[in-house]
Amino acid sequence: MKRIVLILFVGLLTLSVNAQDKTAKIEFKAETVDYGVIEKGSDGVRVFEFTNTGTAPLIISKVSSSCGCTIPKKPEEAILPGKTGEIQVKYDTKRVGPIRKAITVISNADTPTKVLKIKGEVTSVDGK
Repeated sequence: MKRIVLILFVGLLTLSVNAQDKTAKIEFKAETVDYGVIEKGSDGVRVFEFTNTGTAPLIISKVSSSCGCTIPKKPEEAILPGKTGEIQVKYDTKRVGPIRKAITVISNADTPTKVLKIKGEVTSVDGK
């Protein structure tokens, strides 16, 4: 009886240690998106592509921007290991001037907080 209890205990301990080894990892194709020089009113949507290079499903719980002029959109579903996903960012191109904004991504990855950046410049139609 003691032997059976010992075997069960060791088995459960091994199982719990293996379960803790599974971690989601987020790897972005690029952490900065450069809009370049774009005209006022042009398409302000850009995409950050990423891959879950970990061994557990990746869950992005929150994506926020440093300004109300930038609207990020996170994936709603978990990203399985080895699969790719995207975070869409829409910048308000009605604002003329330089673009320098940060997008903060919070997830269950081994690095739970990641900061992405967008940059560029919006010019008026006449080039000013």
